[in-house]
Amino acid sequence: MSTFADKRFVVVTGKGGVGKTTVCAAEALALAEKGKRVLVAMCNAKERLSTLLGGPAIGPDVALVTRGVWAVNIQPEKAIEEYGSLVLHSRALSRRLFDSKYVRAFLRAVPGMHEWSMLGKAWWHTTETLADGSLKYDVVILDAPATGHGLDMLRVPKVILDVVPPGLLRRDAERAWTLFRDPANCAIVVVTLPEEMPTTETIELARGLAEMGLKVNRVVVNGVLPPLFSRDERAALEALGPFDVHSSGEAALSAARDRATRERIQAESLNRLSRELNVPAAFLPLLLEDAANPEAIRQLAKRI
Repeated sequence: MSTFADKRFVVVTGKGGVGKTTVCAAEALALAEKGKRVLVAMCNAKERLSTLLGGPAIGPDVALVTRGVWAVNIQPEKAIEEYGSLVLHSRALSRRLFDSKYVRAFLRAVPGMHEWSMLGKAWWHTTETLADGSLKYDVVILDAPATGHGLDMLRVPKVILDVVPPGLLRRDAERAWTLFRDPANCAIVVVTLPEEMPTTETIELARGLAEMGLKVNRVVVNGVLPPLFSRDERAALEALGPFDVHSSGEAALSAARDRATRERIQAESLNRLSRELNVPAAFLPLLLEDAANPEAIRQLAKRI
């Protein structure tokens, strides 16, 4: 069961293709099962969350996906326009201003502005309230960009604080940066696979976050195989080396050798993560059937 029910903001990042969105979906369902109102914010991504949760397609406007879970796929230009309407207190005036090709060209030229428009919108939803003054969402989950882009995005508020003069933009960046560095209210989750390259990128990502004063709260290792062989058995099978397959017996040995190699790499990756990162880990099994469906996500939510 999820341990982030007490957080306001959860950032999920990791190497591309490791299952970040799958983990976001499972985490959101786990939190919703605890009665939390959850918003999943994606960053102008190829949308697949609706398939995972069995809900309607998700666009740039917040929409209910399933019981207790809302989602939005943030588009930078629209997010900037929304921010402008908050500042100007007029959606019509904001639309006229940001429809200007000169204003749009200027904003595209400002380093980090598009990243901040998405990160800032996700952060703003943590402050959003209902008519009675209560928080609209208990937890906001950010499905952040992959490793390097994710680091760059999280670095933007600090850059704003370093270079932007006092004003509304700096004030909001400071509030967001304070939240991101508050372990009582913010958690950073790195998703990986038990393979060599994703493991290396996970370790480098954790170091990069530490240099920014941010801490990884959990590593989620996705696609973990249940081991079939002991350490000695793996070594014996790999010692067979490649050979031509001429019979069903040789085919079975070849498949066993491949499985042994994969198990060895998995064991080495898990040991390396444990040795180099002093971070709690969660392990999600490799689902042999299609994992891109609501039933699979419900299974993972119980394990997250």
